Amino acid sequence: MPQSGAQGFEQLVGLLDYPIFVVTTRFEETRAGCVVGFTSQTSINPPRFLVGLSKHNFTFRVAQNASHLAVHLLERRSLELAKMFGGQTGDDIDKFARCDWHDGPEGMPILDDASAWFVGAITKRFDVGDHVGHLLEPIAGNAPDELTDLVTFSDVRDIEAGHDA
Repeated sequence: MPQSGAQGFEQLVGLLDYPIFVVTTRFEETRAGCVVGFTSQTSINPPRFLVGLSKHNFTFRVAQNASHLAVHLLERRSLELAKMFGGQTGDDIDKFARCDWHDGPEGMPILDDASAWFVGAITKRFDVGDHVGHLLEPIAGNAPDELTDLVTFSDVRDIEAGHDA
């Protein structure tokens, strides 16, 4: 029997185990980064990727003035890094003082422990509910021949987020 309203949808997406991404950005001298669960490739030609940032998030506030985002994938060996980026807020701590990183394309902070990453120019921003979608045009990146044992939603499900979603 079909469920009413969003109940069936919420039950379905609760069963999925998406990879978790860490998104970083910079505006002027302020760096920010957070774990994001709402991402998707949206086009092959031209290549496009969508990142949803929570409106309550420090990273969202910095990203509103930024021109680019860096999107990182982590393997489970870097789970503590994912937990730090998901469980702490840039309102209270400098996450980048607690990890290894370097300046990447367009000055974006690139996490040294990321197994793969890309930097994208923000081509559009649009409201999607409690998040704002940032449509990215990839400009540079780095990825191995294959990825194994990625950090997924089930690995970070128990983290108390630095901000409400």
